[in-house]
Amino acid sequence: MRTNLDLTPFYRSSIGFDRIFDLLENASVNADKWPPFNILKLGEDTYRIAIAVAGFAESELTITHEAKMLVVNGAKSEDDEALYLHQGLPVRSFVRRFELADHVIVEGAKLENGLLLINLKKETPVEMKSRRIAIQAETAKAASKQIEGAKA
Repeated sequence: MRTNLDLTPFYRSSIGFDRIFDLLENASVNADKWPPFNILKLGEDTYRIAIAVAGFAESELTITHEAKMLVVNGAKSEDDEALYLHQGLPVRSFVRRFELADHVIVEGAKLENGLLLINLKKETPVEMKSRRIAIQAETAKAASKQIEGAKA
């Protein structure tokens, strides 16, 4: 379902959110629904993508982590010798792209029971984490001088 959302007012009143608006505009462009996949949240900062890749061997799958993009390719070799009486399993090549947020890294991937499982983790850099700032109190001498000055 495509909705014609006009984001022009947001472009006029916000700065630095271009990437978010591009994601919203392009969300419905990826109409290819094959292969099916799930995105799971395993913990506060851990995720898993499970892609159904039945019929693909490990050597026929490639995973590439580009800048803020995870690309999964499946290249099925054509078997010219096989004569199918019925072919119900889709074995076509595919490219599936996932937009990743800042600081999301790929921890690993495995092929298990026809599912390609890709583990992701969001690692916030130390300089971006919240921290407590100590408040420095004035020294005792400065306070006593101030009191003496008020008496005079």
